Amino acid sequence: MRRIFVLAAATLAAVGFLAPAPSVGAAAPYCGITWGSLDKTASGMSTALVTNVRAGRHECYDRLVFDLTAPAVSFPNQKVGYSVHYVPVVTADGTGDPVPLAGGAFLQIAVNVHDFDPWTGVPTYQPADRFHAVNVTGFQTFRQVYYGGSFEGVTTAGLGVRARLPFRVFVLAGPGNGSRLVIDVAHRWS
Repeated sequence: MRRIFVLAAATLAAVGFLAPAPSVGAAAPYCGITWGSLDKTASGMSTALVTNVRAGRHECYDRLVFDLTAPAVSFPNQKVGYSVHYVPVVTADGTGDPVPLAGGAFLQIAVNVHDFDPWTGVPTYQPADRFHAVNVTGFQTFRQVYYGGSFEGVTTAGLGVRARLPFRVFVLAGPGNGSRLVIDVAHRWS
């Protein structure tokens, strides 16, 4: 009778009706992070303008934020699009020139918004030093933030990080009528 039960349980597990017991000593993901390090993209083009880029430290990850003037989704059904992925070297948009960055791995960031008013040409964001756009001294994961500016409706940046680590990208509403593009990079793998 015991053999029949074991055989039935093994058959049910094999076809997915019964989950196998977790292995002894299996660790939970670091801080519950299951993001991975593959490319993160969202299609869309927005009338939003970049007004600031800033960074923050959290218990499990470092965060880079692009402050934007328009809602995450604006009329007529426009939304903030982006592409963030690891590259061997960050390149300057328009020229393709390599951008030297501190760190063991590099994220190329493209946000489908302008950093200037397209009607007047007046900049809405210009860091004092584009190669050190945000001070990330003392951060656990971030090493350097490069701000490339806008070219043909796309604003680019480069992020030097300690190593190729899991990251996530998402858009938050607010504050007010604006929105924020958020890039979180974990401090470590699980």
